[in-house]
Amino acid sequence: MNDSNLNSINGADGQEAKRPRVVIVGGGFGGLAAAKALGKAPVEVILIDRTNHSVFAPLLYQVATSVLAPSQMSSPLREVLRRHKNTTVIMGEVTGVDKAQRCVFVNDADRQHVPVPYDYLILATGVRPSYFGHNEFEKFAPSLKTLADAVGIRNKILSAFEQAEAEENVDLHRELLTFVLVGAGPTGVEMAAALAIFVRSSLRSEFRRIDPTSARIVLIDGARKVLGTFAPSLSGAAEFHLQKLGVEIHLGHNVEKVDSEGVIVAGERIASKTVIWTAGVTSSPAGKWLGAETDRAGRVRIKSDLSVPGNPEIFVVGDTASLDQDGKPLGGVAQVAMQQGHYAGKLIRRRVAGKKSPKPFRYFDKGNMAVVGKGWAVLESGKVHIHGLLAWLAWAFIHTLYLAQLSLRISVFLQWAWLFLTGQRGSRLIVNYQQSEPAQTTPPPAATPNQGAQPARLETTLTK
Repeated sequence: MNDSNLNSINGADGQEAKRPRVVIVGGGFGGLAAAKALGKAPVEVILIDRTNHSVFAPLLYQVATSVLAPSQMSSPLREVLRRHKNTTVIMGEVTGVDKAQRCVFVNDADRQHVPVPYDYLILATGVRPSYFGHNEFEKFAPSLKTLADAVGIRNKILSAFEQAEAEENVDLHRELLTFVLVGAGPTGVEMAAALAIFVRSSLRSEFRRIDPTSARIVLIDGARKVLGTFAPSLSGAAEFHLQKLGVEIHLGHNVEKVDSEGVIVAGERIASKTVIWTAGVTSSPAGKWLGAETDRAGRVRIKSDLSVPGNPEIFVVGDTASLDQDGKPLGGVAQVAMQQGHYAGKLIRRRVAGKKSPKPFRYFDKGNMAVVGKGWAVLESGKVHIHGLLAWLAWAFIHTLYLAQLSLRISVFLQWAWLFLTGQRGSRLIVNYQQSEPAQTTPPPAATPNQGAQPARLETTLTK
C-alpha cells in the first residue's frame, strides 16, 4: 500500500473520519448472514467472493438431477444485499491474509495480490472436496460443491443417455447407464434417490433405442451405514427406501481406484462412465493464511466468541471454523454457518457502538434432515425421529423458507409441486460452454506502448 492509500484509510485526507471497515471473505451462508447483521451498522462492509452469486448448497443435487434450474437456487450477491448501502460486493479470489498489516490479498481479472485493508475480518470460506489423499480421482469423479459443478454433472448425466441412445454397441450401454456415487452422506443419499426417480419416471418413455429404467445406480461408502450422523433407526429406514427405489448400496469398503473405466471397490471393478464424488470435505486454506491452530480437517480452532486466539479482530465462521459445544464439534451444516455469521456481525456491531459484547456463541440445533426421493425424507430433531411424507413436508417447508429471495421461494415451490404431480423436469439442457474461436478475418490491431496497461479498478476501489 502506498502513502496516499494509507492516508485515505486513516481519514487523513481532511474528510469525515472513516468508518471501521469489515471485510467478509465468502458469500455463502455464513458470509451473507454476517453482512446482513451489519447492514445498518456504522461500518463499511466489503464482501469478497470468487463468484457473483450465493448458492443454496443443500439443493445443488437438484440442479445436477434436472429438478431445478441454476437460477432457482442461487441469487446474485448484489441483489441480495442491494438494500445494504454500506456494503460493497467484490468478485475476486482471496489468496492470503497479512495479520500484521491487517489486510487480505485479492486476485481479480486484472490484478494480482491486491491488498485490501480491514479493521475487522470475517472468514467464511467454506470447504473443498477431499479425495482422501487420492487427488488423481478428481479428474474422473467430479464433486458437487459449486453451481458450476452441478451444471457439469447434469451435463454428464444427460450426455450419458444421449450417447447410449446413439451407441450401436449394446455392450457399452451398461457402462453408459451405470452411475456411481462415492459417499453415502446426505448429498450422496439425496442425489442417488433423485437420480433413481429421474431415470425411472421422468425419462421412462422418452428414448426409443434404450430403456432408461434399466440404469444402474450404485452408492458406495466405507462406513457401515448410510447417513452416518443420523440415528440408526433413520439410517436403516433410509437405506431400505433407497433399495426400494432401485439403488444398489455397497457399504464397509472404500473405493480403491477411480479411472476412466469406472471404480474398483473391494477388488471388484464397477464399469461406469459417470462417477460422482459425494464423500468427504477438507477446509479452505484459511488456517494457513492465519498461521492459526487447526484441527485434523484443517479447520481453524476458534474461541467461544468465534475469534481467532490472539487476534480479536479476526472471526472464522461456518465450515472453516472448529468449535466444540457440549464436548462435541459443531457440524458443517448451513444452520451452524448462518448462526455463526449472524453472531459475528452482531458482535462487531456492538463493539463498534461501544456496547458490551454478547454472551459466548451457542448453536441452537434445529435438527437434521435428508430427502430420500419423492414425498419421503428423514428428520431428526432432539428426541424426535420421523420418516416418510411428514418429514418430507417439513424438509420442503424449511428449505423453501431459507432461500434467499421471495421470488426463489415461489419458483421452487411451484417447480416441486409440478414435479410431484407430473414427474416432468424441464431443466434438462446440455450446455456446452467450450466454443471454438471465430475465424479471424482481419489482422489484430498493432500493439501500442500503453496496450499492456490495465485499469487499477480493484486497487483504487478497495484501498481507499
